[in-house]
Amino acid sequence: MKYLFAVIAGLCMTFQGVFNTRLSEKIGLWETNVFVQGTALIFTFIMMIILGDGSFKDITNAKKLYLTGGIFGTIIILTVMLSIEATSPTVAIGVILISQLTSAGIIDAFGWFGTEVVEFTIFKYIGLGLMISGIVLFNFIK
Repeated sequence: MKYLFAVIAGLCMTFQGVFNTRLSEKIGLWETNVFVQGTALIFTFIMMIILGDGSFKDITNAKKLYLTGGIFGTIIILTVMLSIEATSPTVAIGVILISQLTSAGIIDAFGWFGTEVVEFTIFKYIGLGLMISGIVLFNFIK
């Protein structure tokens, strides 16, 4: 149960990447990005009205760097579509996972962006190496 949200996120990222790639074949890359971001804005606005418990007035207290998350969303949608189109869903998502784990490990190891420092032990390096090997074996060796 502890990892349920992570599993849901992974499933949604995979489906979204494939759906967006297929939509972009019909309407274009940037048009798909606008449509996806627009529908996300509408859905999120509705959810905020129903479940929201914060306040936009406190946004002035946030670090300006953290206000760039929406830009990352656009880049994520675009690059996921491009990588799925260039390779396949399995290869693209596999490489994306390795990239996410590596960057998350670096953020944890240095305690960047207000996170707690998490020691990146030899076992984590071995685990990362095994994952990379698994992606290579799974995707690139015919």
